[in-house]
Amino acid sequence: MTWLWFLAVVIAVVWLIGRLHLSGADLRQYDAPAGEQFPGTDFSDERDHVEASLKVGSGAIREQPRREQLKLLREYLDNMSTGLDLPATFTPVDAGGVPAEWVIAPESDPDRRLLYIHGGGFVMGSPRSHRNITAHFAKLCGVSVLSVDYRLMPEHPRLAGVEDCQLAYQWLLENGPEGSCAPSLILVAGDSAGGNLSLMISAWSRDHASRKVDGVVALSPVTDLTLGSPSMKDNIETDAMLGPMFAGLAKIPRPLLLWMSWFQGRTTPANPVISPVFGDLSNLPPTLVHASESEMLRDDGRRYVNRTVSQGSPARLQTWPAVVHVWHMFYPDLTEAREAWEEIRKFIAELG
Repeated sequence: MTWLWFLAVVIAVVWLIGRLHLSGADLRQYDAPAGEQFPGTDFSDERDHVEASLKVGSGAIREQPRREQLKLLREYLDNMSTGLDLPATFTPVDAGGVPAEWVIAPESDPDRRLLYIHGGGFVMGSPRSHRNITAHFAKLCGVSVLSVDYRLMPEHPRLAGVEDCQLAYQWLLENGPEGSCAPSLILVAGDSAGGNLSLMISAWSRDHASRKVDGVVALSPVTDLTLGSPSMKDNIETDAMLGPMFAGLAKIPRPLLLWMSWFQGRTTPANPVISPVFGDLSNLPPTLVHASESEMLRDDGRRYVNRTVSQGSPARLQTWPAVVHVWHMFYPDLTEAREAWEEIRKFIAELG
């Protein structure tokens, strides 16, 4: 019986540490609906086509042996922009030791610069995979885009990607597509995991960089790596992109997930560097957050905006119903994507 008592004590200690140290502060007070919700459209055939294409591409990959899935998912994501007629040029560049590419459209102003940080769950994605987004930032918003190819897990620690984005941002403050000079406007944008890193850069630039970001656009961002947002479970069935990939996680007790996150990232999941919602959100630049009402990360965006506003920083949440995670990638074919891009264009224009 002694070993049973010992096991019970170990389990209790592990649970308490997960609950008290790894899970972060209680953020339920920031769950109230916020921002502007756009009405749904009648173009369900557009959304059905998008969801069907995702099922064909990623569904077949999930049927492959687990050891091969990450490689195949990386290839699938990298090819999502292949064959598209994109209104920009793509030029590789060394951004202070970090690989990146300039994305330049005829409308791009070399002095108005945007650091773009791609999504992909911190384990996949690249500048190539997100060219349909970066090209339209360049064209529709008139900015010169630096798309950063930060280091990914599991080959590298989670904080390696953080360091790469910080280095690329500092480099962008001193270099444009036409040579060394300071920008008139400096922006950061990203989607999903890249949205997480963009919000990290926002706070980091305030405290450590030579110049604070002028504005941030976060598309369906991850803001809480403790997985505490209600929609992480509530929207599994309605999230056509993330739901099938992460449904299995819902069956794992949250304390165990927190420990798994700690071992993977080598830092507490509530660390504001990787979970921006827990950080100091005062004196931040204007921030625009987009999310789908049906995606698992909806409440990550909602909590971040509500808490940011409560600390006196300007932040705005805009949501759309029934669209997939980061639906902006399906511009111009998806009506909601065209609406979202117009809101992004207006937001950046307001910054000057």
